[in-house]
Amino acid sequence: MKDEKGKKLIEYIKLVSPGTSLRLVIDDLARSNLGAMIVFDSPELRASNILDGGFKINARFTAEKLFELCKMDGAIVVSSDMKRILYANVVLSPDSGYSSAETGTRHRAAERTAKQAHTFVIAVSERRKKTTIYHNNIRYYVKSSGELLRDTSSTITILEIQREKLQEHRANLNVLEMSELVSVSDVCKVIQRSEMILKISRSLKKNFTELGKEGTIMRMRYRELIKGIERSSEEILRDYAAIPLKKSRNILENITFEGLLELETIARLIMEKGLDENVSPKGYRFLGRLTLSQKEISLLVKEFENLNGILNAGSNDFEKILRNRSSPIHEEIIHLREQILNGKEVY
Repeated sequence: MKDEKGKKLIEYIKLVSPGTSLRLVIDDLARSNLGAMIVFDSPELRASNILDGGFKINARFTAEKLFELCKMDGAIVVSSDMKRILYANVVLSPDSGYSSAETGTRHRAAERTAKQAHTFVIAVSERRKKTTIYHNNIRYYVKSSGELLRDTSSTITILEIQREKLQEHRANLNVLEMSELVSVSDVCKVIQRSEMILKISRSLKKNFTELGKEGTIMRMRYRELIKGIERSSEEILRDYAAIPLKKSRNILENITFEGLLELETIARLIMEKGLDENVSPKGYRFLGRLTLSQKEISLLVKEFENLNGILNAGSNDFEKILRNRSSPIHEEIIHLREQILNGKEVY
């Protein structure tokens, strides 16, 4: 249910992103020092006694019409598909039994209306030039494009730093895997940085939704930075986690940033070992860089049990398992191992 509400909020955030009709109206209202309330129609709104007074419009929706009607004191009601402007200059009289954290009359009425009518309401403050959107029990402050661009740029810089640290830890883990010297601590450092990047990534998605077309260039850089991170993270978990992949992902997604700073927490929850203990990978991540299908990778892991067994196997061993292959997998393994030991970042 929480995910559904979040998705619905994202849909409404898209409606007020730069370049949209609603955003044009909101920006014009702020520049004109005008306040407004825009309410989306809903069955609950029509069945309630929230709407009082005003007059019926039932005109085709345009940004120009909406802006002109917002110059009046009352609320504007638009259709849920945003094709029609239904009413103007309406007084909102929601049930005062619905709680509100707002102090201003306009925003308090907007929040209570959203809760009671289970709908989407936009409130623009005349004095503070602040726009807030409400949907059911959710309240969200709409940032200006300038604020969003600054916040997003700053967060991408943090993402770049985390990506660099991840690459360092991952390169170190690669070499240690070839030498059977991996400790739980080495693995947890990679998991830690991967999860930090994924968490930062989730927080940025809402910014990009709200920025609309204005975030295109930064979105391209963002995609470069997170490319392959989720896949690599899942391979690490398949190689080392003491619990199923789905459970591991669920645990990590629910750990806070503060929790991720504690390697002992990751070691205990995901690997069920101490940080100083030695551990051997199953080989999923290594084999994933070869010309192998998922079925073939699973067959090799099942047969050899871990990466060390795979590295020490002979060409005849692979031929017995992968009988229909045209290319010699043993040569690929030797070549990849040499690349890693020579310090080349291959994954």
